[in-house]
Amino acid sequence: MVDVRGPWFEELSVGQVFDTAPAVTLTDGQAAVHQSILGDRLRLPLSQPLATQVVGHGPIAPPGLVWNVAIGQSTVVTQRVRANLFYRGLVLRRSPVIGDTLSTRTEVVALKQNKVRPDRPATGLAALRITTVDQADRPVLDFWRCAMIPLADPSAATGHDDDLAAVGRAVTDEDLRAAVAGWSLPASAGPAVLAGQRYRVDGRDIVSSAPELARLSLNVAAVHHDAQRAGGRRLVYGGHTIGVALGQATRALPGLLTVVGWHSCDHLAPVHEGDLLASTLDVERVDELPDGGRLLHLRSQVTAEPADGGAAVTVLDWRFVAAVA
Repeated sequence: MVDVRGPWFEELSVGQVFDTAPAVTLTDGQAAVHQSILGDRLRLPLSQPLATQVVGHGPIAPPGLVWNVAIGQSTVVTQRVRANLFYRGLVLRRSPVIGDTLSTRTEVVALKQNKVRPDRPATGLAALRITTVDQADRPVLDFWRCAMIPLADPSAATGHDDDLAAVGRAVTDEDLRAAVAGWSLPASAGPAVLAGQRYRVDGRDIVSSAPELARLSLNVAAVHHDAQRAGGRRLVYGGHTIGVALGQATRALPGLLTVVGWHSCDHLAPVHEGDLLASTLDVERVDELPDGGRLLHLRSQVTAEPADGGAAVTVLDWRFVAAVA
């Protein structure tokens, strides 16, 4: 009998490459299901005429669908994941359109075994470089994430002690401007958005259809599908929380066209299906683009209230950059 499973931490080595996830052709159906679960109202993916005006072609695929598919394809490495610690360098190098096909290569670039604690399973941290291209081999994403993966043998000493602070790189202003180079952004029709403004979104969103989103994005991490593997309550994929946060951000700032990159993303506590999510949105910086339009550097902080009415806890601190007219 063949045991179909993901690798344990001690089975990983720096330099390993995983590229067996199926390529995914982005479709209108996927985009519609994705939007129905997460509810984002970014203008560029929703309007083909606007996408053609701004980018020169369309329809543009929702950026959340693009990064969720890339992360989902990378979970061939992290089927046993217990948590995700960081993302670095995530910028949409180009904006895929509906009909493009995404393929992802995942490389193990650093490993660090965690100190053993008597109250927790033995785990290690695997830093992964995720490179996604389209059907013409054009770069779409090239970023890093760090996953916590358990050891099969709690007493194993792997010797892995890489410096995870050296993994990846920060997103630069040049990266962000390159992502929107050549765009023709329309004149702003709304009120000015100023650095220092804070928005609190009135109303909470329920986390629903969590396994469906995981399946849609090819995410095979067991904790998103099997409550027993998650310690009794199935964990929601982190991209689900990010997607709901983005949906709330588009309600606070309805002029948002699309997301072009992330500065950082910290998952501070687990989220479960049925939780109610609320967020605040801070405008940290506004950059005027040389050819018109602006880039907004935003920070979304999300709290989750459990379905049973327990106390709300902070679950997400996400700093991202969005284009606006």
